[in-house]
Amino acid sequence: MSKIKIGLIGAGFMGGMHAACYEALMPRGDFLVTAVADPVPERAQKLAEMFGARIYASGEQLIREADVTAADICLPTYLHAQTAELAMRRGLDVFVEKPVCLNEQEADRLLQVQQETKRNVMVGHCIRFWPEYMELKRLASESVYGRLLAGVFRRVSPRPGWAWQNWLHEPDKSGSAALDLHIHDVDFVRYLLGEPDEVKCEPVEIAGANAHIFSLYRYKDAVISLEGGWEFPDSFPFEMAFRVQFEKATATFSSLAEPAMRIYEKSGRVFTPNLAHDGANVKGEAASGGNISSLGGYYNELNAFLDCLSQGRPVVNSTLKDGVDSLRLALRELAAGTAKKGRG
Repeated sequence: MSKIKIGLIGAGFMGGMHAACYEALMPRGDFLVTAVADPVPERAQKLAEMFGARIYASGEQLIREADVTAADICLPTYLHAQTAELAMRRGLDVFVEKPVCLNEQEADRLLQVQQETKRNVMVGHCIRFWPEYMELKRLASESVYGRLLAGVFRRVSPRPGWAWQNWLHEPDKSGSAALDLHIHDVDFVRYLLGEPDEVKCEPVEIAGANAHIFSLYRYKDAVISLEGGWEFPDSFPFEMAFRVQFEKATATFSSLAEPAMRIYEKSGRVFTPNLAHDGANVKGEAASGGNISSLGGYYNELNAFLDCLSQGRPVVNSTLKDGVDSLRLALRELAAGTAKKGRG
């Protein structure tokens, strides 16, 4: 079988993260990064040199002209939909960073184009592939400790200042913290428990943008609280965390803790699960900037994407529909918050 040829579109923080993962994944031997696109030549050059790849000035040029079979889209969110559509129509498989797009219209369009082109598309909801979250999913799916009763998910960050032309702080380009940061936990909770029966939301606006959001999901047998925000001082540490209560144990995780994950069983046993088999200890130098330095979840998701392409099978985890459904749930939260504000 001929090798997969990846075109990396976007050489900023996330593009650099993906490049570091591809470099770590090179021993697979079944793919090449053959092209890199970015409007800033120096950034494209830096990543292209890692693979001997050709440089293109834009994603559109790469898609039209490069020798690639798949596109990895690490562009600002407002460019996702048009670039992913162009790639699918050229016959490329697509990996697109989260959130998949910004609104229902773009979401419907992407689903339609995928149906027409039959291309494999994966959305970069990396938390599904983060070792501690993978373990939590296993505990819930296998009912290791009985039913899941309640959970708290948190993701907080200093104000992001690493984005190209500061696009993250333009709500019409990023969707603000709700769609860029908080959607990680929205997607994971939906992956864990499905669509909630009831959604409540309290967004906090700062300078006209949703800078912080508190949400409550009610299921038939469980209640989940979610918090996300990115308007903290530069000195404030980024943290992703959860605390999930099962009938027979409670699982906790914090990216600031050591050890990061702990299981507290009702029997009195307390332990740290062994996650080495899930890519937790993958080594590699990530890009500067941003708020994550580990390759683990990014490495795992790109490894899964390459597995699907090399084995000729469809993406089944973090599909385009998954990305769209999680976007819609985040928009449902915002609509609930707007409605409550209107009644207030």
